[in-house]
Amino acid sequence: MAVAAGGAVTVTTTCVRLHSAPRSLAAIRTSSFVTTLSYSKLGSFPVRIRNNETARKKLLVIRAARTESQGVSLGSRAPNFQLPEPLTGKTWTLEDFESYPALLVMFICNHCPFVKHLKKDLAKLSNFYMKKGLAVVAISSNSVATHPQDGPQFMAEDAKLYNYPFPYLYDETQDVARDFGAVCTPEFFLFKKDGRRPFELVYHGQFDDSRPSNSVPVTGRDLSLAIDSVLSGQPVPSAQKPSVGCSIKWHPRKSL
Repeated sequence: MAVAAGGAVTVTTTCVRLHSAPRSLAAIRTSSFVTTLSYSKLGSFPVRIRNNETARKKLLVIRAARTESQGVSLGSRAPNFQLPEPLTGKTWTLEDFESYPALLVMFICNHCPFVKHLKKDLAKLSNFYMKKGLAVVAISSNSVATHPQDGPQFMAEDAKLYNYPFPYLYDETQDVARDFGAVCTPEFFLFKKDGRRPFELVYHGQFDDSRPSNSVPVTGRDLSLAIDSVLSGQPVPSAQKPSVGCSIKWHPRKSL
């Protein structure tokens, strides 16, 4: 086995089963939200190779494509939006959350493995903090031209299936994603509100260190610590790890 540039893993073999090496991690403790799930390592998806030609060796290249959230200035104001919720037909705006001390905006979708990895835990974390006064909203901005499984009908089904306690909104024009500076799913924007002042961005980082194919348990540690800080009136550290996920699927450019 050799590791090539760009994170590709090249394996030449006649018959082999690939597994990620297990990691041992100390239990992560927080005062808020902890759950456990385990997966194999990103970039080394478990793959079984069968070779029916014993005289010929096969070459397997495994690549893991991912996108990281990019720099959005902390302290920036939450963009206005007006988006429909496919499940209920209701239209939501930023003003609907003005009475809350903090707002979590999550860009997610249906199909992305990075989002699927967290769906149950997004619901659990949101349920926990919504009871403490946090407002939460999720937005899907993916193009249905390229990914019809992310369309409104399937969004409504996903919201029911996972019992999302937050509105799951459809950004058909993708203007809201651009206004926020969102580039991947999942991507998290945590805003705080002081009195009548507008929502200000205080956290734009990852959920935690867990990924769809590593052995790190899902805890929600990074995001929950930031929410704890906001709700308790404490500053959120500016050192934040970017979220990692699938790129937002932008509409194909129309040919002239």
